[in-house]
Amino acid sequence: MSTENRVTVNGERRSFPNQTTLLDVVRALHLEPERVAIELNRAIVKRELWPGTTIAAGAEIEIVQFVGGG
Repeated sequence: MSTENRVTVNGERRSFPNQTTLLDVVRALHLEPERVAIELNRAIVKRELWPGTTIAAGAEIEIVQFVGGG
C-alpha cells in the first residue's frame, strides 16, 4: 500500500502523503489561503471545507490565486 497519493495540481503531477487535505496542499505550495480558490475534480470547494477535505490518488486540483492591482 502506497503512503503517497499522486495528484495533478494546475496541470503538474505531484505527490502528497495519504490523508493530505486541501488546506495542507495550499500550505505546501506556500500560498495564502485567503487569496486562493480551489477546484477539486471540477467542483469548487468552499474554503471552510478545506481542512476536512482529503485528496485521493488521481485527484485533479486547480488553484486560482487572486491578484490585486489597479
